Amino acid sequence: MRVVVTGGAGFIGSAVIRHLVLEKGYEVLNIDKLTYAGTLTSLRPVEAKLSYRFLKIDICDAAAISSAISTFRPDRVMHLAAESHVDRSILGARQFIETNILGSFTVLECSRAYWEALAPEDQSRFRFLHVSTDEVYGSLGLEGSFSETTPYDPSSPYSASKAASDHLAKAWTRTYGMPVIVSNCSNNYGPFHFPEKLIPLTILNALEGKPLPVYGNGTNIRDWLYVEDHARALNLIAEQGRVGETYNVGGRNERRNIDVVKRICAILDDLRPIGHPREELIQFVMDRPGHDARYAIDATKLETELGWRAQESFDTGIEKTVRWYLDNEWWWAPLRKGYDGSRLGLIKTGTG
Repeated sequence: MRVVVTGGAGFIGSAVIRHLVLEKGYEVLNIDKLTYAGTLTSLRPVEAKLSYRFLKIDICDAAAISSAISTFRPDRVMHLAAESHVDRSILGARQFIETNILGSFTVLECSRAYWEALAPEDQSRFRFLHVSTDEVYGSLGLEGSFSETTPYDPSSPYSASKAASDHLAKAWTRTYGMPVIVSNCSNNYGPFHFPEKLIPLTILNALEGKPLPVYGNGTNIRDWLYVEDHARALNLIAEQGRVGETYNVGGRNERRNIDVVKRICAILDDLRPIGHPREELIQFVMDRPGHDARYAIDATKLETELGWRAQESFDTGIEKTVRWYLDNEWWWAPLRKGYDGSRLGLIKTGTG
């Protein structure tokens, strides 16, 4: 099996590549632009493997993408490359439009040209997996969960751009017959997570005795998914999922943001005590504009059709994650120098 992974130097992409190379024995081509959140150190476990190779390419560069795909001749394209941080999208939406919409269009079109030139037997085996987010569905109330038929209702420039790319991916099956599958996941966490996101930011700030910012009153709820569980799900969907279908991936681990932060504090207090509870570092800050109240994924379709189950509960996964950050300063310390955890996404408004 030969697989192209776009965005393979990112958080989820690198987990997918480690899974495909180390556990499945596949040949993998990693295509990544190496923006601020892409780091090749996340791929240190596979970088010396003959079955792994890397090309630094912008997914908006059609000529480079086309050449990479036609030269590598993949059986599968797993498209994960995306701008992904909501706060950054609030202040700089253009990059999200260009990468997530135009970039996805480019990868789809280059993959379609490659697929159409294949022999019939190879065409029937080829798959394109478009990896997306539950944020395209908008916000939930206190009850219910997102299913594959939930109407799209994105709230941020990030989620709107991902929603657009989802529609493109599905249209490429309906219009051109290209074998595309779409996945939408809940919030990921785990090793190699860029330090600007809630869980790694909280771990590192708490470790260093810095304030722990929590948006609003901390009651926003997310369904947390351990990244290695997600990587297994994506491979399974690409291998056994039905063409033209969508599969939601969630860990069935809903937690309020404030409870996530408090749990991290408790684990660190146990593993690295500092003489006082780290909960004292929590600071409630101005809420994010358009902050969705609650996400929850109904993963029944994935669980029943393909037999996937999350192996990590939130309690087991978050302890593994905290321990990983304690043991791997070599990875996060250089990134921490480039991003100090300062607040992003505030909108400046006039008073007149």
